[in-house]
Amino acid sequence: MTRTLRVFRWSPGEAERTRDYRVEAVADTTVLDALVDVQRTQDATLAFRYACRVGMCGSCAVVVNGRERWACRTRLGDLGAGAVSVRPLYHFPLLRDLVVDLAPHAERLRRTLGAFAPRVDAAPHAHVGGDSRARARIDEAIECIGCGMCVSACTLVAANARFPGPAALNRALTLQLDSRDGARAARWGVLLGDDALARCHGQGNCTEVCPMGLAPTASIIRLRRLGLSRLLGGSG
Repeated sequence: MTRTLRVFRWSPGEAERTRDYRVEAVADTTVLDALVDVQRTQDATLAFRYACRVGMCGSCAVVVNGRERWACRTRLGDLGAGAVSVRPLYHFPLLRDLVVDLAPHAERLRRTLGAFAPRVDAAPHAHVGGDSRARARIDEAIECIGCGMCVSACTLVAANARFPGPAALNRALTLQLDSRDGARAARWGVLLGDDALARCHGQGNCTEVCPMGLAPTASIIRLRRLGLSRLLGGSG
């Protein structure tokens, strides 16, 4: 079958536009397959990002027909009739065509102290056992791969540049639940500020698009409960 890809195009100094490409597809042809075919046979200037091609790395995240998806996991045959629109993720600076700059994502993680900081009094080889209650609490949020789809789907990121976004807050939960981490008190100072946990509207867009099946909305709610406990004199 022949399908039409309606692809967002932009490069520095040029106006935003879309361009249609006709591609031949079979039942298992993915959006990424089609983009690669376009680049190889029709337009070598088309820029997009990918790596593993098997649904593991998240590099190929784009917006397909208005929804954040991994291009390598999205089959054209599952998208219904008509042209298939492909555009870059929202809320990230554009570099070219479908490629965005993920540096703001790293900056949001930095602002929320998203790196593990061992406690000074922790044992040299302290660990959280796989069958422990602590690990079970963390496991629900641990598999984020940083693809940026939840940030793209979050309406609040667009409205408030200081909001950390769902990925950074999900990461914060895993650290606040980790007894080995030594930055939990400092991290609460950020999380309980005016532009973090209190700003999330709980719409759940981030959870809806997460390809790993995580629930950043639930992570934010859990952080709010922990934060409230801390404010009321609990351990938090």
